[in-house]
Amino acid sequence: MAFQLGLFSANTESGLAITTAPERWHATWENNLRLAAIADEAGIDFLLPVARWTDWGPDTDFHRSVLDPLVWAAGLLARTRRIRVFSTVHTAFHHPVVAAKQLATADQLSQGRAGLNIVAGWHAPEYEMFGLTLPDDHDTRYALAQEWWDVVARIWASDEPFDHHGHFFQLKHVVGVPKPYHGSRLPIMNAGSSRQGRSFAARNADRAFTVVAGPADGAEVVAQIRAEARSHDRHVGVFTLGHVVCRPTRAEAEEFLHYYAGERADWPAVDEVMRLQGLHAQSFTAEMLQTFRDRFAAGHGSCPLIGDPDDVAAEITKFARAGFDGIALSFLNYADEISYFAGEVLPRLEAAGIRGN
Repeated sequence: MAFQLGLFSANTESGLAITTAPERWHATWENNLRLAAIADEAGIDFLLPVARWTDWGPDTDFHRSVLDPLVWAAGLLARTRRIRVFSTVHTAFHHPVVAAKQLATADQLSQGRAGLNIVAGWHAPEYEMFGLTLPDDHDTRYALAQEWWDVVARIWASDEPFDHHGHFFQLKHVVGVPKPYHGSRLPIMNAGSSRQGRSFAARNADRAFTVVAGPADGAEVVAQIRAEARSHDRHVGVFTLGHVVCRPTRAEAEEFLHYYAGERADWPAVDEVMRLQGLHAQSFTAEMLQTFRDRFAAGHGSCPLIGDPDDVAAEITKFARAGFDGIALSFLNYADEISYFAGEVLPRLEAAGIRGN
């Protein structure tokens, strides 16, 4: 399979850029619809949303508005022809019987282009908003996620009603029709970078979506996830994330990066995001959090892909050479920047043998 490229977090205000720059992404439905049409035509492989239920405080617009991932995905699937659109679903906040039907319906209306990104959750204020308490340990969160997924998978696979007596769910006479368009499964992604999250992906997902510092340490992460998947007689693709600033010259790209992620960075919001990530998420190591403050302003701690089209293509190629199966990208303004990226970087990736013609 060719190395895949997706767009990440376009359903959220500012995307991944924690900045006050006026050019930043505004996650209106009209903008997302325009972006999806451009990406669908350009050959981008997938769209991946963030599930966010509350903002980061009264003094920042970062993620102030977030389009619901399930509704967003269904709407975009109905208006596109080729691209896959994932829904990101918090297992703590969505009942599995409801989610199974919603996801299967989206897959039916798109004739098999829906995907599911399972997340166990980590943002304590969101749990409080739902009247829940964030479990202190990742093991409990992923135990819930495992049981949630077991129920969803059984609904999709079973033609007969069933009862489920688990630790988190007590269900009777469970049925679920329609099924996914191609049978009993959607492509499953798991976004997680903790030890438990990567193990969950190895056991259950088709794609592990995980944070790394770069291609060098990423190669080891890929090897670890794939080795654990093989121990379960499975193969899992491994994906990561990056933020792109691509301009005709490297100097222009670096100048623009400095403008929006330096001069116009929303530093109080950066520090709050990093504080809560460090407390609860385990997506970033302590060392990464100490050194990645600029990366958080530019793209929520994701890998930088900065420079002219040759530079950006070369950086993406390094991830492919490290064994990754794909990368989800963010831009300061997705719709304004994706056409240049597609026109200049994609042909370079094809010439490098990373993507097919």
